[in-house]
Amino acid sequence: MVAGAVLKYVYRSEDGGLTWASKKMRSRHGVYGDPCIVSDLKGHFHYFHLSDPTGLGWGSPWILDRIVCQTSKSSGKRWSRGSSIGLNRPKQQDKEWVAFDPIFDRMIATWTQFDKYGDESPTCESNILRSFSKNGKRWSEPVQLTTLPGNCVDNSSTAEGATSDVDEFGNIYTAWGLDGKIIMVKSTVDRNTGEVTSISEEIVAIDSGALWDFEIPGLGRANGMPIIKCDRSGGPNTGTLYINWADQRNGADNTDIWLTKSNDFGLTWSKPMKVNNDQGSSHQFFTWMDIDQLNGHLYFVFYDRRNHSNSLTDVYLAKTHDGGQSFTNEKISESPFDPTGARFFGDYNNICVYNGLVRPIWTRFENGKQSIWTAIINE
Repeated sequence: MVAGAVLKYVYRSEDGGLTWASKKMRSRHGVYGDPCIVSDLKGHFHYFHLSDPTGLGWGSPWILDRIVCQTSKSSGKRWSRGSSIGLNRPKQQDKEWVAFDPIFDRMIATWTQFDKYGDESPTCESNILRSFSKNGKRWSEPVQLTTLPGNCVDNSSTAEGATSDVDEFGNIYTAWGLDGKIIMVKSTVDRNTGEVTSISEEIVAIDSGALWDFEIPGLGRANGMPIIKCDRSGGPNTGTLYINWADQRNGADNTDIWLTKSNDFGLTWSKPMKVNNDQGSSHQFFTWMDIDQLNGHLYFVFYDRRNHSNSLTDVYLAKTHDGGQSFTNEKISESPFDPTGARFFGDYNNICVYNGLVRPIWTRFENGKQSIWTAIINE
């Protein structure tokens, strides 16, 4: 197992997550957060992150000038110097996520391109781009998926948080947040070659209330960007698309975790289904979702304050075995923590599931220190 954490950490385990070794990533393009890790059919790991080519951080004119992919053929022991994705100076590339396509044995990277990060002018645009690679070294020329751009402020009116997945035929589905909506596009591919033959117009999966930029007491901003997954398990829900996110549609004192699904290739979507099963007002936030492709079961990890009236925070695992008709919730952290006073807490947690092996990952803050945790859940 390989894991990553901001700003430039990588962790590896050879015993299923019981013990871990850690080190810092180095790249010729710099390492500047937003870690994302995927593995391919060869067992190679690919670590994606943002760039900082000068090492000056926000003092550099070239900060975030590209997305970087570093590959390990040694189970995370050694890493390549890093390949470049989407270099287009002076525009900036941010908030990448990558899906592995097992149908055509390739990686699908999506991210936000800012004309100029943080620029409040009405002409400054943010757009969603996509690129493919078979090996992590060479990447296709980026294609823009958005026809409706966002602003460059890095808030809910920015087109951001794009994630992708593929169905059993290799068609690609990509979702992101913009102006309280969750937008999705379908890319139809040639079933023999995998070449994209058409890209749909933007489809509104959730039409309101899904503002991804919101505040959590004691923590500050806690993104609720969407995660899209497709069931390829061959089970009763094969072909079902799911989108998971968090928002405050029920009030600023009541953040919730949501799921919507589509059974017609993304054309129409269900009403939001609440994943957290608490009663009353409390905060659930920083959600992530994965699907066990051997049976179609869905798993979610998120922070949860249902048991506390202050900033004390637990970590919960939710799951559904019936396509979202019902959810179970279970606390998986042994004790709560209070994030008040912590440094930057990142933008998301994560969870990985295969054949009943469930591994969530999250950040904890205690005694003035931040730490990264998992739970050993073997169903």
